[in-house]
Amino acid sequence: MLILGLDPSLSCTGWGVVRAEGARLSHIANGDVKTNANAPLPERLLHLHDAIFAVIGQYQPDRVAVEEIFVNKNPQSTLKLAQARGAVLAACARGSVPVAEHAARLVKKAVVGTGAAEKKQVQAMLKVLLPGVVIAGADAADALAVAIASAHLGIS
Repeated sequence: MLILGLDPSLSCTGWGVVRAEGARLSHIANGDVKTNANAPLPERLLHLHDAIFAVIGQYQPDRVAVEEIFVNKNPQSTLKLAQARGAVLAACARGSVPVAEHAARLVKKAVVGTGAAEKKQVQAMLKVLLPGVVIAGADAADALAVAIASAHLGIS
């Protein structure tokens, strides 16, 4: 089973694809989609949608796992995150791929063993779980963690 993990953000959405064969995981690809901060919001959202739709087309995942939204202290940041999630979820629907959503604490617990894990701990575990992986950046690492958590949780 191929699982595409997504870590949505308006500025940089991370993505990662893993293959799950029983308990065995293997890295397929990862990357990120950056948007131009100076572009109008609708253009940024369209860029996210189209780029994630292209990733879906290229890798043909069996399912997508997306990190659930969390509320920031800044309402504007939360709103931008929600809009970015909407764009990537629309791309998943357009690609006819089922979506599982996972809370950040659940992702950390599934990958590291504790829901309060730091980002560095998650990244260190990715190297253990996916030996030899070269990660495109922090957002791609988070997306790989979401995909791994979804594989471990067996949720479709």
